[in-house]
Amino acid sequence: MADMQADHTVPAAQASVLRSLNVLAQRLERALNMLGNGSNADTELRAIASGIIAAVRQAPDVALASIYLNQVAGPYAVRHCVEAAIVCALIAPVMDNGAAQTCRIVAAALTMNAGMLRLTETFQLKDCALSAGERSAILRHPVESAELLRRAGIDDEEWLACVFAHHELDDGSGYPEGLSADAIPEAARLVGMADRYCALVSARNYRRSMLAPEALDKLRADCRHPWLLAAFEQEIGQYPPGTLVRLANGETGVVSMRRGIDGARQVCSLRDTLGVPFEPLERRSTREPLFQIVAALHEDSAGLRFSMRQIWGDAAAV
Repeated sequence: MADMQADHTVPAAQASVLRSLNVLAQRLERALNMLGNGSNADTELRAIASGIIAAVRQAPDVALASIYLNQVAGPYAVRHCVEAAIVCALIAPVMDNGAAQTCRIVAAALTMNAGMLRLTETFQLKDCALSAGERSAILRHPVESAELLRRAGIDDEEWLACVFAHHELDDGSGYPEGLSADAIPEAARLVGMADRYCALVSARNYRRSMLAPEALDKLRADCRHPWLLAAFEQEIGQYPPGTLVRLANGETGVVSMRRGIDGARQVCSLRDTLGVPFEPLERRSTREPLFQIVAALHEDSAGLRFSMRQIWGDAAAV
């Protein structure tokens, strides 16, 4: 998004989480393309997973916002895995996963599509229905991804099982094996839910992205595990950072924080009730009735232009 000509106070100088995420996405692309070529895949992929976790811990609002504002660099196939990994890094710890298990889950999210990296990019560019062969490739990709990782030296069975089962569903209608509820690892459920959520909020050639509240509603309708859904609602919510919104008083802006000093969601208002840009930008707490969010907006209807750095300061510098 293009910069607005507005000068306003931003957080104090700090390392850029957005820049770190972009570097990690580049490393992931190289690592996935090198699988099976003699590289030390286990060490590198765990290091990338640890980097994602550190970035989310440093500035969770910036990391989340990068998903909705399409600010993770690289091809869609890699960007999608990084975005799902961000969600997993945010949610896994609140589900009582320790550091080692959280790293394993994030690594599984980063590698869940290793067996169909090029196909994923092709699917993103399509503007028509998938062929029978392409649908078959989708159904095979969890198996092929796990097998590719094993051949590359990954011998962590929990990691591999998570990749293998991330598309399985409790009612047995998932793939590749139609596992029932008790046979699906909880970590695989989390990765699968992060995968679906990030796919919903990403645009395709043939459809717009789904607005964040609608995506959460979709998960709510499909999820049979209240504790997993509760973690998504707590850590992401209906209006995560990066969501373009209209406030009750008619202002438009972007959600900047999940929880401000007063415990309420914070919005950076960019335009007033008449559509005139604020200079400087205004910070709003949704605790105030006038500043409560009444609607999420698509980018094309919001008419807002800004850089992430304007909203989140140096932590969101490119």
